[in-house]
Amino acid sequence: MHQRKGKKVLIYFFLLIALGSINNLQLKNVKFNQIKTINISGLDNENNQYILKQLKNLNLDNFFFININEIKDVFEENSIIENYKIFRIYPSTLDIKIKKTNFFAQIRHKGKVYLIGSNGKLSEKKILNQKLPFIFGNPDIDEFLNLKKIIDESQISYSEIKNIFFYPSKRWDLELKSNIIIKLSINNIGESLKLAVEFLHSEEFKDIKIIDARIKNQIILNG
Repeated sequence: MHQRKGKKVLIYFFLLIALGSINNLQLKNVKFNQIKTINISGLDNENNQYILKQLKNLNLDNFFFININEIKDVFEENSIIENYKIFRIYPSTLDIKIKKTNFFAQIRHKGKVYLIGSNGKLSEKKILNQKLPFIFGNPDIDEFLNLKKIIDESQISYSEIKNIFFYPSKRWDLELKSNIIIKLSINNIGESLKLAVEFLHSEEFKDIKIIDARIKNQIILNG
């Protein structure tokens, strides 16, 4: 009886060794697909090539086990990117679609001119863009983006704005391309714009230069 059990144990032992040897041999011969092609679209050629160069510096040899966090860091560090999508195309291609951020305004920060993007980031700009309003003052980007949202929800077109002034009191003034200045209240910006727009295109008040809407439910006009 004991001899039969001993023989069974030996048989199982040799089977285990044999199977283990086969698996080890197979694993040695496994070759994971390498990424051979990376396609990037959505930005101008210069920025596409810059990002491509950064990605090629990463360890992207394994098609199936890509370190997404490393790729994410490359995109997060680039201020002109709004969002992106990565598609893996078998057997060896990465297709990356990038959406460029929208620039809303210009601002001077630490002696340099930057563009404020819809992604809440600053992008350095060497040449002024006359189509975008210039912000005077030092608001937080989120404060400006909130103002931009309120303007977009009003009847005043953002494209009419030439300059934006931000004060330490957290109050804003808008200078339009028609040279009219709108003084906004601190806490009721939307209401200020609603009252101001009634006078903007009125023939009766065509000579006004300042629309003061700082006081709730009150408008003061200056020629």
